Amino acid sequence: MGNAGGKGLSLARRLYTSRILGLLLGLLCVSVAMYALDPPLWVWALMLFNGLVWPHLAFQWARRSSVPYHAEHRNLLIDAFFGGFWVAAMHFNPLPTAVTISMMAMNNVAIGGARFLMAGSAAQLLGVFVGLAVFAPAFVPQTSPAQMYACFPLLLLYPLALGWICFRQAYNLGRHKRELLALSRTDSLTGLLNHGAWKDQLEIAFQRCRRQQQGAAIALIDIDHFKTINDTYGHVAGDIVLRQLSKLLKHNLRATDVAGRYGGDEFCVILPELPLFNAAQAMEALRERFAILGYEQNPALKVSLSIGLAAYDPTHADATRWLNEADQALYEAKASGRNRVICNCDEQPRQPVLDSV
Repeated sequence: MGNAGGKGLSLARRLYTSRILGLLLGLLCVSVAMYALDPPLWVWALMLFNGLVWPHLAFQWARRSSVPYHAEHRNLLIDAFFGGFWVAAMHFNPLPTAVTISMMAMNNVAIGGARFLMAGSAAQLLGVFVGLAVFAPAFVPQTSPAQMYACFPLLLLYPLALGWICFRQAYNLGRHKRELLALSRTDSLTGLLNHGAWKDQLEIAFQRCRRQQQGAAIALIDIDHFKTINDTYGHVAGDIVLRQLSKLLKHNLRATDVAGRYGGDEFCVILPELPLFNAAQAMEALRERFAILGYEQNPALKVSLSIGLAAYDPTHADATRWLNEADQALYEAKASGRNRVICNCDEQPRQPVLDSV
């Protein structure tokens, strides 16, 4: 109900301005056509009500309704009914009639497509029958110059206003879709790419390396003894450690590097067009900065990283093989004492600057 209510209020607000403009311009068109017919006073009063009062009444009716969306659709059908009524009242004067019917049809299609066009047309037809019952059936075969000029503002301005509303709606919808897509690809705690999104980028990087015959490296990063950190200092402290590492990755990697959270306390980085030796230097610097940052935040909390690196190999059958080699390097880094960087081609582990936890 909450989503339907918000959608209905959004629709009501969107149509409020267009209804004010459309009915005001429609009042000009209809009143000039009706003036030549010398209608009674109550007809003028009804025209003024429809053109000046009804837009505000319709908005309040929809806003206060328990289901604003349905209420606004009812208001649109009332708009169509009035349009048909004034067509009969004008004795089917050609140009005002064509303008009224076409503007109503355009509005109904924009709001609800073909289905609502049919509903609006039925409401218009009902309005025509009521108008024929109230006024003597007649036909005015010609449109005077004054009546023609009175139709121009509605023909020129209302489509522009409706087009602008549709454009804004499409723009906002596109922006919301982009935001939802970004959220679906982002890890909520760290702000990095999530597992699935990073794997997609890995496949793209693998295909680029194969196509352009370029080099690249990937790194898998594990926070040493992370479970002990959670058990000793609490999960809030653990989350802080995860965010610290993600912040370091964001600030110390190149713009072309792609970092993600692989899962739990494990992170992953794609380092395009970077030889393995240079990638190892970058990861060694990251490891050192992370240990120093952890000490500055809490001297009692010793943190370190184990990092496994793998270079792109043209003999790899797929990206999974590449990732498996990085995973094997990470396993070797953890098995050989942690707090170090291991490359998939290393025979000996790189010695850590700081003591392992």
